[in-house]
Amino acid sequence: MNRLPSSALVLVTAMLASFSAKASPELAQQKNCMACHAVGQKLAGPAFKEVAGRYANQNGAPEMLAEKIRKGGVGTWGAIPMPPNSQVNAGEAQQLAQWVLSLK
Repeated sequence: MNRLPSSALVLVTAMLASFSAKASPELAQQKNCMACHAVGQKLAGPAFKEVAGRYANQNGAPEMLAEKIRKGGVGTWGAIPMPPNSQVNAGEAQQLAQWVLSLK
């Protein structure tokens, strides 16, 4: 079995991470996240940077945010509920959560 040299594996991993980080703002736009959220300012929902600041150093934050993205919620950021996002699959929710947390 042929294996990639470790330097090639590191390069491929870095390229994939770079792609997913760049793809997330577009994914957020495609999944209508930007209808209620913006990167740096509050709209109907909190700014993504504010979310990142609150959860950045918490264990399990990516999984918790991914679940909130898919299932919605109310009360964490005020009285306006975040509706469930059934158009976002689990992988997309995880990618969006990681991107939001990277904005701290």
